[in-house]
Amino acid sequence: MAEAAVKRIPGRGRFISFEGGEGSGKSTQIKMLSERLDAAKLRAIVTREPGGSPGAEIIRHLVLSGMGKLLGPDAETLLFAAARDDHVRSVIQPALSQGIWVLCDRFSDSTRVYQGRLGQVAPAILNAMERVTIGDLKPDLTIILDIPVEIGMQRAAVRRGTGAPDRFESEDVKFHQELRDAYRQIAAAEPQRCVLIDANADAGTVAASVWSVLRDRFFTADAANLASSA
Repeated sequence: MAEAAVKRIPGRGRFISFEGGEGSGKSTQIKMLSERLDAAKLRAIVTREPGGSPGAEIIRHLVLSGMGKLLGPDAETLLFAAARDDHVRSVIQPALSQGIWVLCDRFSDSTRVYQGRLGQVAPAILNAMERVTIGDLKPDLTIILDIPVEIGMQRAAVRRGTGAPDRFESEDVKFHQELRDAYRQIAAAEPQRCVLIDANADAGTVAASVWSVLRDRFFTADAANLASSA
């Protein structure tokens, strides 16, 4: 069904990040949301981390190959920071300044979960890297897709087929359970930015939940702002 065009106040685009464990369906939901925004006459780009820009994609290859793990969590954090700096400066900020919506598969929360919570990188290091790479830039909304670990790992295995698991897919169940717990804690700590969505459902049901959040967070507010400024 085609979406009616959504009127928005001209200016900065919206920045929406998607987070969650392996197999939670982030890529699928970002694609579906992008198509829905397009139907609503809203320009949007889809990007990802690590990666999303030429320099960051090179670092992505190093990280997912396992090089970061060999270097240790502190060094791996520096790799992610370098990738994010290039990504933010060359892709995210320019798009937002042009009024384009940015849909990002993972962002800074992933670093806090994977390297901070699970890799035990000191908060001071994470804070310093964020000040350098993103400054005041935060997602307007973070969708955290929540799914039981066993189901997520099964989905990830089906997705990769005969391919070898990457750096994070190869971790054990305990790692992935701690990852899920960390994301749930972020959602509870930052309810103004984060929304936890049950991803243990068919893609259409999850997409409907995502769209409902966007409608309530952005479109209703925009309509009210337009009315008050008329």
